[in-house]
Amino acid sequence: MSDLVVRDRLTDGERDETLALIDAAAERDGQSAVSEQGRLLLRGDARPGVRHLLLRDDDGTLVGYAQLDGRDVVEPPTGELVIHPGHRGRRHGRALGSALLAESGNRLRLWAHGGHAAARHLAQSLRLTPFRELRQLRRPLGGLGSADASMPPGVRLRTFRPGEDEDAWLAVNAAAFAHHPEQGSLTRTDLEARTAEPWFDPEGFFLAVPEDDEHRIIGFHWTKVHEAERLGEVYVVGVAPDAQGKGLGRALTMAGLRHLAADRSLPTAMLYVDADNAAAVRVYETLGFRTFETDLMYRTEH
Repeated sequence: MSDLVVRDRLTDGERDETLALIDAAAERDGQSAVSEQGRLLLRGDARPGVRHLLLRDDDGTLVGYAQLDGRDVVEPPTGELVIHPGHRGRRHGRALGSALLAESGNRLRLWAHGGHAAARHLAQSLRLTPFRELRQLRRPLGGLGSADASMPPGVRLRTFRPGEDEDAWLAVNAAAFAHHPEQGSLTRTDLEARTAEPWFDPEGFFLAVPEDDEHRIIGFHWTKVHEAERLGEVYVVGVAPDAQGKGLGRALTMAGLRHLAADRSLPTAMLYVDADNAAAVRVYETLGFRTFETDLMYRTEH
């Protein structure tokens, strides 16, 4: 038997238990079952549309966690779930998956990070079908050689200024990712949650601006350093629609890679890209990136 509770916000104790469970599973699996966004929502205050599902064993031990993010008013809610490695094989995943379906009104998009066989089996048992493939690409940070990182004519590079650039960045991010299911919908709260993280460094957040107007952002490359894993990340690269097609995205990518390569403790760079974004995949592959692993998203059929 097990006990399932649904919360809009976790207590401090529940949050600590859940993060410990996520970390234990990530150590066993080599991949976190809960995304960065999921962790931020877990640690933050209650957010409309976000629910946390806690599954406990008879003795009160937390054996599983799931999160449902229903903030998108158009697309079905997204879900993530994780079972403690010491309590697997007891249908806890099926219980949490069924609870996510019930909470979502049987309209669910469910992430399977790393595409593990057990996750595929669970998705099939819940009658979910795959529809999105997110690839993690990697390349060595050495050997960048003389690859050109210069900006197009009339454009210069500067770094993000906290307290000044937030609104302008949110606007260009929304425009650049108007059709992206997560990135384009970031809010001021989402941005502030990320800039409050220990890893945030404005010196690694590059903005492309016209030479005659340093306040108008037309492109950006936000980098991130994963110190424990010794990875530098191309966190997000975006270009305003009216500045696309001029080589700005490639130049921004190279500028960020050179910044990451200057940190000698980082031998490798990584990034995420949707498999069906053929243009972006092609650009990254010409820069030496290759597929390292794949995340899959499943959904209910309607």
